[in-house]
Amino acid sequence: MPRFRSRFTANAVNPDPIIHLWFLRILVPLGGHREFVHSNGFADDTLAEAIGLGHWIDPSPKDFDLKAVQSELRFLHQKAETQWARASLPACLRNNVGQLSDLVGISTTDCRILEFAVSIHNERLLNDTAELLGQLSSAKVFHAIATILDLPEPEIRASLSSQGILACSGLVSVDRNGTNSLGGKLDLLSDGFADLMVSSEADPISLLRGTVSAASPAQLNLADYSHINPSLEILRPYLRHAATTRRRGVNIFLHGEPGTGKSQLARVLAYELGCELFEVASEDADGDSVNGERRLRAFRVAQSFFAQRKALIVFDEVEDVFNDGDNFFGRKSTAQVRKAWINRMLEENPVPTLWLSNSIHCVDPAFIRRFDMVFELPVPPKTQRERILREICGDMLDISNILRIAETENLAPAVIAKASSVVRSIRDDLGQAGTMTAFERLISNTLEAQGHRPLMQHDLSRLPEVYDPIFIHADANLNSVTAGIVKARSGRLCLYGPPGTGKTAYGRWLALQLDAPLLVKRASDLMSPYIGKNEQNIARVFRQAAQDGSLLLIDEVDSFLQDRRGAKQSWEVSLVNEMLTQMESYSGVFIASTNFMTGLDQAALRRFDLKVKFDFLRPEQAGELLRRHCSQLNLPTPQPDLLARVMRLGRLTPGDFAAVLRQHRFRPIDSSSAMVSALEAECAVKDGGKASIGFL
Repeated sequence: MPRFRSRFTANAVNPDPIIHLWFLRILVPLGGHREFVHSNGFADDTLAEAIGLGHWIDPSPKDFDLKAVQSELRFLHQKAETQWARASLPACLRNNVGQLSDLVGISTTDCRILEFAVSIHNERLLNDTAELLGQLSSAKVFHAIATILDLPEPEIRASLSSQGILACSGLVSVDRNGTNSLGGKLDLLSDGFADLMVSSEADPISLLRGTVSAASPAQLNLADYSHINPSLEILRPYLRHAATTRRRGVNIFLHGEPGTGKSQLARVLAYELGCELFEVASEDADGDSVNGERRLRAFRVAQSFFAQRKALIVFDEVEDVFNDGDNFFGRKSTAQVRKAWINRMLEENPVPTLWLSNSIHCVDPAFIRRFDMVFELPVPPKTQRERILREICGDMLDISNILRIAETENLAPAVIAKASSVVRSIRDDLGQAGTMTAFERLISNTLEAQGHRPLMQHDLSRLPEVYDPIFIHADANLNSVTAGIVKARSGRLCLYGPPGTGKTAYGRWLALQLDAPLLVKRASDLMSPYIGKNEQNIARVFRQAAQDGSLLLIDEVDSFLQDRRGAKQSWEVSLVNEMLTQMESYSGVFIASTNFMTGLDQAALRRFDLKVKFDFLRPEQAGELLRRHCSQLNLPTPQPDLLARVMRLGRLTPGDFAAVLRQHRFRPIDSSSAMVSALEAECAVKDGGKASIGFL
């Protein structure tokens, strides 16, 4: 039989007396000697040397006396029990355990178990010695610890029960799944917790490094969150009441796209309430991600540690707990596996908690209903995006570019801050023009990576320089309509008619008269291939317009309001129903524009306060618009024959003039006659392309 050797190469060790005693209790009363001492040597020479049997390591096999070794081992155990039964662990570990005892309220037995659990994870040889006991069930773990610590087994069972403070606080728990070695069955708060406990005496919070940490100071203030004032007007007094009365089970679920400022809001609220704020870590001290089970344990210890302090806890990226399963393979999420515990926690946690997520859809509705408040933090409205851009990038961007970039609806504050930080660091190398270009490129790249459109290169809300509503051929008095809407600040209009007749431009102009932001959406912005997503998009855009106080203009609205009597799919009906519901409940100004009035649902037509037809330009409008555009381009005033040619164009629209002006950028129009010819070409397209097009 080959001789057993130590798995490590090590010199003789001199363990602390209490560790020495634990070695011998594992070997003698618990029977570990059966695996440790063999007929021709030891399973672990390092352990033999540590307990005082080093003189038996080197003799030849024929001189190795098994019975003598066993007898000496029993003697060493009896001697250790006499000398070191009252020995204690190093002062650093004892003091740190004492601090946790004062903070969490654990018993003397709990402290002894915690000391042992830390030691077996930190002392390599102690863990190896315990492995001589083989694979243990949970019941055998309780017996082994009771023997090693010389404590009654019922006390050990009570301390390590799932309802005990050690488990509830997350400091120590027993893995009850199958069998494992003694060290493997005792699960500590985190991988680095044992090292922290024995390395130095520290504030208890520092012992939670990689598990829970104090949050950084807020960089924003409540004014930056005015777009969610209705929710804050409930949340702020509720959290203040909870902090004052120590109300239990206070949990707030806050969701929103990445970068919208959820973590910053938690810090702002803590600052305003005068509370400490602690964050449950998603990475350990080494920067490695922490799984959902570990994060829940970290949350439990935070609740225990800070229950007596005026504090808030923030649990970011809750997907780690609520959405870490796998539906395809049938694997449940951590929250589903721990459903009873999660539900109990949401009813009893002593420290108010803000749970943050990028999406509400990651959480089972059964859990959602248990939160006191659930609300969304959307991207800030245009006015706030402008202010953020001015504050962060005012020295890098001119006002026209700030206004244009602020039009991007999905532009979150964090995206602006990150791009600004990068560009500012290399600003001297880029120059002024390069700085602006680089900033926009970084913003666009991030937006596209998030699945959004890049920055607009032109301000969609900008009106033509010669815009005037007198050039709209409508079947209603728009001056009177505008005055009424400005006074009421409410109304639902349906603008219909051929393309280019000025429907969208009127919406832009009306927003200026209202001094309100303009939110323009086309059918392509809202349509999705996924069932149910269209309805969500429609609801979201109406909600966004209400929050921003915007004039909402939806172009190509016929895509959402087709007559339900001709629907072939159920989703076509639900799409119309959602649009009708949102229209009816919207209290601001809503404009729907369409080129196709026929085929719209009759119920939709009834819900519009006013339906206005926009038609081709009247002859006198066409003539006057030609004069204005010629003046704008410094061209000679058109002669009567040219005016007559334009006035004969029965299908001319303001949009045709806009198209001709765009051509002017790359194919200059150098005469009034050239402009008229270009307008005739535009109209010829509408007549089926019979006329010569594109040559002046």
